[in-house]
Amino acid sequence: MRRFIGRTAVISGAARGMGKAVALRLADEGATVIAVDVNGAGAAATAKEIGGQTLAVQCDIGDPDSVAKLFAAVAGSAEKLDILINVAAIVPFVKWDELTFDEWRRVMRVNLDGLYLMCRAGSEMMRAGGYGRIVNFSSNSIFAGTPNMAHYVASKGGVLTFTRALATELGPYKITANSICPGLIDTEGVQQTPHKDAFDFVEMLQAIKGHGVPQDVVPAVAFLASEEAHWITGQALNVDAGMVRW
Repeated sequence: MRRFIGRTAVISGAARGMGKAVALRLADEGATVIAVDVNGAGAAATAKEIGGQTLAVQCDIGDPDSVAKLFAAVAGSAEKLDILINVAAIVPFVKWDELTFDEWRRVMRVNLDGLYLMCRAGSEMMRAGGYGRIVNFSSNSIFAGTPNMAHYVASKGGVLTFTRALATELGPYKITANSICPGLIDTEGVQQTPHKDAFDFVEMLQAIKGHGVPQDVVPAVAFLASEEAHWITGQALNVDAGMVRW
């Protein structure tokens, strides 16, 4: 399918993992991709792999000035924005007894403040164009209450509820806002944390057996980012092989 010909998509967290997989898929279906990541070299590598008119932008999404520069670059390059996929997040592993307020704020700054900043700026461009698809990454951990991640679980619960409110605010402008809730996915980031040892336990809880990889999540994102999903907004979709059934 070539569902995104003529569409411009900003994808955060595009240097690796699920963000990169989404960027590759949307580009393959015709989108002009702006690959965004705090890891500028990683974003550039993704853009190079895609080729064409792909733009790489280094951006700290928790910093208002950095986000403003990002969207100035988008406006200067593409002049419009059709799709915003917010993947970038901090995925910590901190025991409750060791969770400090500084660590709490570190995660909230990116996972919630950054989401607000990206949606604030992105939705303004979409309103000007009269079209938009926003897909925010939450997590199925908000239903499972995953241990050693209290601040992450709180932030991702905020993603889900913020997205519902955002859908209400943006519906009159024909802009949809939905969230997806992936389960444990085998990414470079996960492999650098103790979460890498949880795959077998998680698999026992899944209806469909196996270890999740980024390509398992991409189809749901692509659908919600497409014109086909025009009548779907304010929803949360679990993509976790049936670990959480609700």
